[in-house]
Formats: sequence, structure tokens, C-alpha cells
Amino acid sequence: MAITAAQVKELRDKTGAGMMDCKKALTEADGDFEKAVEILRKKGASVAAKRAERTASEGVVLTRSLENGAAAAMIEVNCETDFVAKSDDFVKFAEFAFDVVLENKPANVEELLSLGKDNTTVAKELETIMGKIGEKIEVSRFVIESSDNGVVVGYVHHGSKLGVLVRVDNTGDKNEAIEPIIKDMAMQVAAMRPEYAYREEVPQSVIEKEIDIYKEVLRKEGKPENMLDKIATGKLNKFYAETCLLEQAYIKDNSKTIGALLKEFNKENSIDAKLKLFHRFSLSDEKK
Repeated sequence: MAITAAQVKELRDKTGAGMMDCKKALTEADGDFEKAVEILRKKGASVAAKRAERTASEGVVLTRSLENGAAAAMIEVNCETDFVAKSDDFVKFAEFAFDVVLENKPANVEELLSLGKDNTTVAKELETIMGKIGEKIEVSRFVIESSDNGVVVGYVHHGSKLGVLVRVDNTGDKNEAIEPIIKDMAMQVAAMRPEYAYREEVPQSVIEKEIDIYKEVLRKEGKPENMLDKIATGKLNKFYAETCLLEQAYIKDNSKTIGALLKEFNKENSIDAKLKLFHRFSLSDEKK
């Protein structure tokens, strides 16, 4: 029978074994989950059963600048304890996985696990380190961003538990000059957790939900029904100022917004640089 990615992931989550070993076990077991678990345990590829329910909520976030700043990458690798996160073995594994990401540019974590270098794969190295350290370890996510006409800047907050990538396009010949501005944007993302770059990116469903909440609160406050739409729409500006990066107050000078900061730089340097996107990886994020 055909083995699905969801089945493989479920078995991996249950046992802590490598993705490829899980797929092979499920194939050998003809899709029988419990039999696949037994196969893994007999082969020694599984982590101890008591480890299966543990949460890998510690770890590291790493970033690397590539192509003279025109690209950057970020990866999150998790373990169970801060002690292990600081160990040489764990850090070496995280760096190994990151090297494989950069050399192969896999589409997702599952593909990454099947790849490797120096006659080994990420999956094999993962099994080795879990057996040696005795904790659940996993590569959670990674991203690679590049710009044809701009800069991508990575920022890792102290402790390596939070990382950010910010991409700004159309920077002309001002790449070096604008990098401090982009780093400030990255620090802003780290500190203020915006969800979107621009208000235009906010889904209509989210806007409608916010308006419904505002209107319900206004009704309870006794506001006239015919005024609710106008007042609720006005309140959206505060929502945008909290959730959209360009509309947030700049943490180093709250008299201006991030958008104003970029606009000032553009004016001073006669360019039209534009914020394209950002990524924020935090160990505290809820894993989906």
C-alpha cells in the first residue's frame, strides 16, 4: 500500500526515529502503525519509548548571509533542554544540517533528512545524536531568501533562541548603507512580533473578524448602530499599527514608524527601496 507523508510524520513523532527509517518500517509493516513501531524498536533505530511524548522546545536558531548579502538563510533545530542546546554535539549537528540545506536547497524538512554529505545523511546523523545524547532532537524548519536587486539581512537575538530574516528590494547601489536600517527592521520584528509587512497583506477574513469584534464592543458601550461601521473602521488603524511592520512605531525612536524610517533613507539616498518580506523563527512558536 502507498505510505503517506502524514503516516511517516506520525511515526517519527511517536518514535523519534529518522524519516527514512519510518518510511521503510511502514512499508515493511504494510501500513500497520504498531507493527512499524515494533520494527523500529527491534532494529534499534527508534529512540526509547519513554522519549516519544517529550517536547523538543529548546534548541537554536541560526542564520547565514550568502552571496555578499543578496541572500540569507535561517534554520531552527530543536532539542529538549537548554543544556543540550549548548552542547558541542548538538551545535555541530545543527551546523551540519544547515550546510546540507545550503548545498542542496531542499523543498522541505522531509527532503532535507534524506540528503547529506561526507557519506552520511541528516537522518543518519539525527539518529546518531539522539542515541548519544538521549533527547528528542528535530530539525523544525528552514528558509532561504534571495533578492535580485536588494539585500537580505539575518539577525539572531542573544541566546540563539530567536532569529529573523528581512528582505528589502530595489536598493540600487546602497546595499552597504542600507544594511543597518534592515538590521533595525529585523530587531523590530524580533521585539514587536508583527504578523504582516503591509496592511494590504492582511487577509480580508481577518479584517472582517476584527471589525465584528469592535462592533460588538461598541454595542455593549451603547454606541448608536448607525455609527458602528465608521468607528470600527477607524479602530483598524490601531490594529494595523500593531500587526504590520511598516506601520509599527520604531523601537529606537517611537516618534516615527518603520515605514517613515525607510522613506527617510530613500529620500536621503535618492532610491526607492521597498520592504519585501520577513521571517521570524522563535523557539517559543507553536509548532504546527
